[in-house]
Amino acid sequence: MATLILLRHARSAANGSGVLAGRTPGVGLDETGRGQAAGLAARLEGVPLSRVVVSPLQRCQETVAGLVGQRGIEPVVEERLAEVDYGDWTGRKISELTDQELWKVVQQHPSAAVFPGGEGLAQVQARAVAAVREHDRMLGARDVWLLCSHGDVIKSVLADALGLHLDSFQRIVVDPCSVSVVRYTETRPFVLKVNDTGGDVSGLLPPPESQSSDAVVGGSTGKQD
Repeated sequence: MATLILLRHARSAANGSGVLAGRTPGVGLDETGRGQAAGLAARLEGVPLSRVVVSPLQRCQETVAGLVGQRGIEPVVEERLAEVDYGDWTGRKISELTDQELWKVVQQHPSAAVFPGGEGLAQVQARAVAAVREHDRMLGARDVWLLCSHGDVIKSVLADALGLHLDSFQRIVVDPCSVSVVRYTETRPFVLKVNDTGGDVSGLLPPPESQSSDAVVGGSTGKQD
C-alpha cells in the first residue's frame, strides 16, 4: 500500500475557452499550462517516484513530459484514467449546457448522470478507482507514485478515498496542475492533501516508522521525527 500523488493536468486551451473538451484529440496546454507544467520538477524535488501513470490524452502527457524526462521514468499510459466520455456534449460550450435538464443531475445527483452518447459518472468512478487500486497493489508501503488525470476523474477517486458517496463529489475542488495526496493502508486510505497548488509537497513523504491503518485519536500532532 503506497502513497499516491493525484495530479490534474495543467491548464489546457479548452480550460481557457469554456469548452467541454472531453476526449477531443489535439487539446494541448495553453501558455499558462505550459508554465505550470514547467514548475512540476521543482515542486516535486526530493520526492522519489516509483511510478508515473498517465491518462492517454495529450494535455496529461504534456503535463508530465518534463518531469518524467528529468527523472528518466517511462510513464505508464492507463486508458481507465482518461477523461469522461461526454458523448454528445463533447466540444460544446459549457454556457450552452447549463440550461439542459441533465446539467441539474450532474450537479445534484451525479451518480445518476449518464451523458448522451457517452458514459455515466458512476462508470467513471468505477474504472478510475479500479485502476488506482490495481497499480497501488503493485507497489510497497514506502513507495510514492504519481497519477496524472482529469478533474472529474480525480474528484471521483478522492470521493472514494474520503468515503463519500459520488453524489458529494462536486463538493471537491481540483484545479489545473493541483496536487492531491492519498496514502493507502490495509484498512483505509488517508487523504493528506486536496487541491494543493503550492510549492512544498514534502509532507507527502511516507513516515519513517511502519505505517499504521489506525487513525490518530484526537488528531495528528504534526510530529515528523
